[in-house]
Amino acid sequence: MKILLLGASGSIGSQTIDVINKNPQDFTLVGFSVGYRTRCIGSILKKHKGVTHIYLRDKKKAKYYSTRYPQVEFLNEKDSKIEDLINLVDSDMVVNALVGFSGLIPSITALKNNKKLALANKESLVVGGELINDLLKEGHGELFPIDSEHSALWKCLKVDDRNVKKMMLTASGGAFRKLNRSQLENVTVSDALNHPTWVMGAKITIDCATMINKCFEIIEAGYLYNYPYSKIGVTLHDESHLHSYLIYNDGLMRGEISKPDMRNPIKFALYEGKIPFTTQSFSSLEDLKGYHFHEFDPNRYPLVPLAGTVLTKKGTYGTVLNRSNEVAVQAFLKGDIQFLDIERIVFKCMKEHKNIIHPSLENIIQVDDEINKKATSLVNKIKKGEKI
Repeated sequence: MKILLLGASGSIGSQTIDVINKNPQDFTLVGFSVGYRTRCIGSILKKHKGVTHIYLRDKKKAKYYSTRYPQVEFLNEKDSKIEDLINLVDSDMVVNALVGFSGLIPSITALKNNKKLALANKESLVVGGELINDLLKEGHGELFPIDSEHSALWKCLKVDDRNVKKMMLTASGGAFRKLNRSQLENVTVSDALNHPTWVMGAKITIDCATMINKCFEIIEAGYLYNYPYSKIGVTLHDESHLHSYLIYNDGLMRGEISKPDMRNPIKFALYEGKIPFTTQSFSSLEDLKGYHFHEFDPNRYPLVPLAGTVLTKKGTYGTVLNRSNEVAVQAFLKGDIQFLDIERIVFKCMKEHKNIIHPSLENIIQVDDEINKKATSLVNKIKKGEKI
């Protein structure tokens, strides 16, 4: 299978390359994108002679690399768009490992080109779930989730998708899982980046600390498996070994248990779910000896229930949720706001938004731009010491 990888220099991207390297008989890397971290280009091209196109952001670097590797066509952000890479490259599957809103249009483009889409970009479904599901219903392409939680649910549903009472996403609780609300007021960026079980990029690690990532994953699960918000729950799990599980009407449960390693869900997606896997059935979480579980408290993690707003009201609420969070997280990483200000900004943007039902891509882009300005304005107010 010919693979086009978007976001090769990131955590998911580099692990995707690991999977491809270990399975050269089945996968050929034919193109990839990187951001400004271009040092990986040489090492990737050394092992993958089938690469025909590379997209990067810096025009000068693109020119430099094109002289070093004349057999490869280099695209850059100034002269082209990342979706041009999807249109140009002869690929069977697009792996979308981009971070944030930037992953939405590439996901739509891949499906419109009838590609198989292995999706690690949460925001594609959070923001454009309706658009993506419409394309899939029309017969455009196929979608395979890469998130460990959704990969686990996929496996469990493959074993038995009948009489499911609830699908449960597990969550580590992030870097601050042992702190109460009052203790969160003065936490630092370095504190927030110290994730207890996973090694990930900065943005997703902060999202784990606020647990908005779990909010996003509930939304993803709703769109991926056509489940209502009322049938999707969250359980806190210290070790991150039970990746998610189903509860059936008769009380039986089924989940996937393995050490936290993103290469497993990446491999499962690349093979389209057609490789052997194991799930485990149990009658209660107490049967899983040596593991620790805790009931999820929405008051401790108030951003998570916003998934209900997005899944029930749909429209442009997902766009507002995502962009306000992106702006707030970047501001926190830069030291411009405090940790709990992330929540304040997101809640204010969601509360004041006038929803657009059945939005077009143009509607989504417009709302994204409006919320970017609004959230940035809120950040600037906080920096001045004003209340929002």
